[in-house]
Amino acid sequence: MNPVAEQLLDLLDIEQLEVDLFRGVGSGGETTTRIFGGHVIAQALMAAYRTVPDRLCHSLHAYFIRPGDPAIPVIYQVDRARDGGSFTTRRVVAIQHGKQIFNLSASFHKEEEGWAYQHTMPQVGEPEEWPNREELREANVEKIPEKYHDDFLRRRPIELREVAPRDFFTPQKESDQNRLWFRMEAAKGQNPQMQHCLLAYASDMNLLGSSLRPHGLTWFQGNVMTASLDHAMWFHSPIQFSDWHLYDMDAPWTGNARGFNRGSIYSADGTLVASVTQEGLMRPINKK
Repeated sequence: MNPVAEQLLDLLDIEQLEVDLFRGVGSGGETTTRIFGGHVIAQALMAAYRTVPDRLCHSLHAYFIRPGDPAIPVIYQVDRARDGGSFTTRRVVAIQHGKQIFNLSASFHKEEEGWAYQHTMPQVGEPEEWPNREELREANVEKIPEKYHDDFLRRRPIELREVAPRDFFTPQKESDQNRLWFRMEAAKGQNPQMQHCLLAYASDMNLLGSSLRPHGLTWFQGNVMTASLDHAMWFHSPIQFSDWHLYDMDAPWTGNARGFNRGSIYSADGTLVASVTQEGLMRPINKK
């Protein structure tokens, strides 16, 4: 198993401290300087799942309040808001240094029959047609200061292949349409709850980049400050994240130093398994 993928599975195996109180490791995953947004989403969802043994999450809504500190653990406090006949509701507060850094509300639904309909998955090239992100970073590593090389090239748990990847440092203004394939082979054999948490982790990847595309911006240029502000996700169909999934994203609006982003996640056979929305900060940095 990829050791960083194994580390992510360990990160999501949060420790129970007391009834409805859990502790998660803050370091590891996508970043080393702060806690990746998907990391805290996934751990909070897992904390909620530890109090809901018999239903699967159908939606979650979250706010990022303060940056997460990877040097210390995160404490997750679960509020059992409601246990109903068909739906269960949980609220999770993530705490570091005695302050809220994040909160999440999640709803869980018993399985029911109903009418089925979905949008058709867009037709794009197969995953193998596009370079993986390790190849792209290796091709660009000499363009950044040497002290950042190791972190830039560090292996990450999610295999990701952007469709028609952009230039890191001199991008053109393009459509907000933003697509990638992703998977985590180590997800094979994991239970449905872990599949949800892994997809929730991955759903924060590249989504805010949709807002940057029409402006010819990337994170690597140093002229824009970005951060996730909120995140919502709906789970529609069973997930096997060890297989390839297409993340089809766009950003219908930017303004007031914010960008609104949407995403649809399809399994390789065209099944819509999840939908995502996120608003993010995209504040101009004035260089002197």
